[in-house]
Amino acid sequence: MRRINLRKAQAARLNTIRDINRQIVLNYVREREPISRAEISRETELQRSTISAIIEELTIEGLVEEVGEGESTGGRRPTMLKLRTKEAIAIGVAITPTLTTVATSDLAGRVISQQEFLTDPDPRKTLDGVTTLVRKQFQLNRGVEGVGVSLPGLVDPATGTAIYVPYFHWRDIPVGEIIGSAISLPVIIDNDANAVALAELWFGRPEVSDARDFIMVLVAEGVGTGIIFDGQVYRGQRGAAGEFGHMVIGTEAPVACSCGNHDCWEAFSSERAALARYAKLSGAGEMWSCGFPELIDRALGGEANAKAALVETAQFLSIGISNLVVGFSPEAVVVGGDIARAWSLIEGALTERIERTVRRGLPSARIMPSTLGDNPELRGALSLVLASKFAAAFAA
Repeated sequence: MRRINLRKAQAARLNTIRDINRQIVLNYVREREPISRAEISRETELQRSTISAIIEELTIEGLVEEVGEGESTGGRRPTMLKLRTKEAIAIGVAITPTLTTVATSDLAGRVISQQEFLTDPDPRKTLDGVTTLVRKQFQLNRGVEGVGVSLPGLVDPATGTAIYVPYFHWRDIPVGEIIGSAISLPVIIDNDANAVALAELWFGRPEVSDARDFIMVLVAEGVGTGIIFDGQVYRGQRGAAGEFGHMVIGTEAPVACSCGNHDCWEAFSSERAALARYAKLSGAGEMWSCGFPELIDRALGGEANAKAALVETAQFLSIGISNLVVGFSPEAVVVGGDIARAWSLIEGALTERIERTVRRGLPSARIMPSTLGDNPELRGALSLVLASKFAAAFAA
């Protein structure tokens, strides 16, 4: 039972019920399309007149469209409905330590166009590149309603400020204000792992999106976690929740954490850690000039050293995941990033320790790979805009 926060509570008004019903109908269309008005009425037990009025409103707003007739069940053939996905509605900006991607997507989260450039450690240069591309995309897509930005560090979504991005030593950069000054659209920023968790919640596989409580573990240059409690992202004070990449799990890691220490979970379990292990095993150090995707390809191709580097990395990854499972007891833990492509190689190393660590009699969690595909940070950035279309505005 959730306690009412009187500082944020709003008294229920007549339009509150209307807003709730509107979100329910829109999400039925999103998840069950193509679907008829009659089907929505049966599923929701709302009156047909109420459904028709809501659908008319959603159609005028450009969110829903009619797509022909369905099969008859004895009377007139029903008119089927689906999300309107003919144009871009969101711009996503994914800033990672190596690459910055700017893309547009439709209402269903499908990427329409995409551009990228190398991330510059100088925030002015990177954000100048972002604003140039965002402005260009908006000029080409006037139906866009907002910009979502994911960042690999500590951010304050309420103010749009990057508090600290360790890879570049960015501190107190008003990212939302800088991008917003170049374009007359709302700008939403968040930590990359939070944004990816949001994408899993709204656009991931049903086993994840149907879970009320799950944890996203994003493995990239660093390791971050996004926490979903009761169907919403838990951000904590000033967005600082989920910084588990810095919990201590050992000593003398193969690489330094982004914070500079050698005892953090990130230092043992990141892509950089796996590359360092491979370089040591191969004896030539050749992988320092290559990327993590190539290491995955080599491992999947059967190269022993590449497989060993990934399995050892997964074993350290499982230590942190075990701590999260014991501490939070989530329904599921989702592992995202390029490492998910190697799931067939690392699943055993991940699950064996977790099953052994969770005490007998305590609930465990399903450990699953993300299905968001390449560049989950971009899907997360887009979700910062798209989720607001489907989530109830009154959810706290």
